[in-house]
Amino acid sequence: MPSSGLRSPSTPRSSAPSPRPTFDSDLLRAYMKKLLQTTLQNASWPDSRERERVKAWMKEIGERVKERMIEIQPRGFKYIVMTQINENLGQGGRADMVCHWEDSDAVAQEMYSNNSIICICVAFAVRTI
Repeated sequence: MPSSGLRSPSTPRSSAPSPRPTFDSDLLRAYMKKLLQTTLQNASWPDSRERERVKAWMKEIGERVKERMIEIQPRGFKYIVMTQINENLGQGGRADMVCHWEDSDAVAQEMYSNNSIICICVAFAVRTI
C-alpha cells in the first residue's frame, strides 16, 4: 500500500557536537574591578594585631567573585579564585600571566592599589564537560 504522507518527516541528525559552554570573562572582569574598588577604597594596611582583617577581605573578595562566576555560567566549569593582598610600601612590581588551555576556558585578572595596600585577584573558569 503506498504511503499516505501522514508519517512525520525524519529528523535530520547532525554529527556535529553540541556547542561547548563559554564563560564571559569580560563580564567578570568588570565585576571584579568594581568589587575591589568598593571593598578596598578606604582600606589601610592594619598593624600586627589586626591581620585578621586582611584575611577577611581576601575571603570576602574570593567568595563574591566565585558567586558571580556561578551566576554568569552556573554549569560546566570548575572555578578557582586566588586573592592576594600585600602592604604597599611604594615598591614597583610587574606581573604577567600565560595560560595554555582549551578555547572555552577563561581567566580574569584585576588589580587594585591605594597608598596602603595592593590587591591582585585572579579567577579561572576551567571547562569540565
